[in-house]
Amino acid sequence: MSNHTVPKAGSTLHAPHPGQAAGGENRRPAGKLPLPALLALATAVFITSLTETLPAGVLPAMSADLGVGEAAMGQSVTIYAVGTALTAIPLTAATAGWRRKRLLLTAVAGFAVANTVTAVSAHYPLTMAARFLAGVAAGLAWALLAGYARRLAPVHLQGKAIAVAMTGVPVALSLGVPAGTFLGAALGWQVTFLLMTVLALVLIAWIVLTVPEHPGEPRGGRTPVRRALAQPGVAPVLFVTVVLVLAHTVLYTYVATFLDHLGMGDSTGFVLLVFGAASLVSIWFTGLHIDRRLRALMLAGTLLFAVAAGALAVPADSGVLVYGAALLWGLGWGGAPTLLQTAVADAGGEAADTAQTMLVSLWNAAMAGGGVAGGLLLDLLGAGALPWSVLGLLLPVLIVVTAARTHGFPARRDHGEGGEGGEGRGEA
Repeated sequence: MSNHTVPKAGSTLHAPHPGQAAGGENRRPAGKLPLPALLALATAVFITSLTETLPAGVLPAMSADLGVGEAAMGQSVTIYAVGTALTAIPLTAATAGWRRKRLLLTAVAGFAVANTVTAVSAHYPLTMAARFLAGVAAGLAWALLAGYARRLAPVHLQGKAIAVAMTGVPVALSLGVPAGTFLGAALGWQVTFLLMTVLALVLIAWIVLTVPEHPGEPRGGRTPVRRALAQPGVAPVLFVTVVLVLAHTVLYTYVATFLDHLGMGDSTGFVLLVFGAASLVSIWFTGLHIDRRLRALMLAGTLLFAVAAGALAVPADSGVLVYGAALLWGLGWGGAPTLLQTAVADAGGEAADTAQTMLVSLWNAAMAGGGVAGGLLLDLLGAGALPWSVLGLLLPVLIVVTAARTHGFPARRDHGEGGEGGEGRGEA
């Protein structure tokens, strides 16, 4: 988001001379990634992801202390996603004129307040209100972070910049949740949320020191949702986002229940560790190749996820098969946030920021829907139905990615240095 029309994905984002942009905004020299700033954004992503998923690791203790059942306490994850889905678009529009650094600091401060209230609350309704506030802060952050990362990098490294920022997701899932669970068992779940507050405060100082400023948009400068949706390629990317996230959430939310169904309930932590480690490898590989192989990576990731779901769907008394499926699942899923954020920004062109905000809202709506759909499947058909539902959802994903060869998931991404040659929607 900037004080001029959002540049096309392939147009230059840099000033006439290396160190400074028009209007006095500081920029990195062309050809380099500003790692301190990008790692600050990655930490913001980490806080966002861990704040969302942390209750899953300390659910029994939270429900006992707040005097509610585990099912009711589990809705603390759902209400977070609902808060993001409901407020991302209107809040992002309302704050379009804010300077980007100020908006990012506000979102991180929102996490600090929400996690502090969660830690000290002894009442379920207050805790749920704090979780909703955290979801609102997440909506602001998610709508901002990918675009911010793109603007910090030269055009030909924008995909890598988003990949660095998005490392916060697999790190949160592979290391943050297990660490939070361990600390919750050793010191109490309240301590884990207070530590999240401390991390948010440290991040505020980090952002102030290392992240360059970017101006907001002028009044009326933001592209309307309808016009962004009309951009060729945006609708297919958003469809893939909804269905892929729904498939992932159906299985991930109830993975402990599914593993218990297989007689591997005691191995949940290790299975998730394999999944998280594979996700880290996936996002590293995605960062290396996304600027030239976005379409191939998207197809390969979806196929790996489908093979993993198929392995879990086949009844087999084999722990090795389950760990292998977790490995393939992580390899297929880890790069998905980066791939989808990049694809929708490329497809959106001048409407990239609005398209990103739509993706954030739909992503979180799909997460909330996945939790509900998975619960219904468990009640009606049992845990064995979960991987079959994933296979059913991944089929249309593969069809749409395959069909969106020119716009959405192009066979070739261009990186022109300006003009019309680099819209990021290369022809097949």
